[in-house]
Amino acid sequence: MPNLTSQQQFEAFQRAKGFVVLYGLLGAIVLATVVVRAATGHVVPGFLWGRSCAVFATSVVAFWFLTLAARGARWAYLRIRVISVVMPIAIIGVDLIPGLCPGWFAVMQAVCALAIVPVAFIVNSSRVRAAFAR
Repeated sequence: MPNLTSQQQFEAFQRAKGFVVLYGLLGAIVLATVVVRAATGHVVPGFLWGRSCAVFATSVVAFWFLTLAARGARWAYLRIRVISVVMPIAIIGVDLIPGLCPGWFAVMQAVCALAIVPVAFIVNSSRVRAAFAR
């Protein structure tokens, strides 16, 4: 299969960035929900704080990797390939541990995880991989 043109590569990374922005927005909503619950007197365990902050932080890192990969940084491309596959599996895997987090939190986190899945398909496609072949 032929390599992507510069325009096709740009468009692929723009689509991936859009999904990462969605992932970040959803992560911010989860974090805001945790903040509101804590502010209104609900018990919010440290795990929920750490987890919601981590999801939001990974969206920033993923966006940075995509930006650098779009500019041709192979090392950033390799990292976004890995984390776009690992993040949703890790998020949903932890959510499935019984009793670890409340149902509302697990559902919100799972929605975040689903937002990053298309990135894995975009950056791991054969045409994008070919653009970063050694």
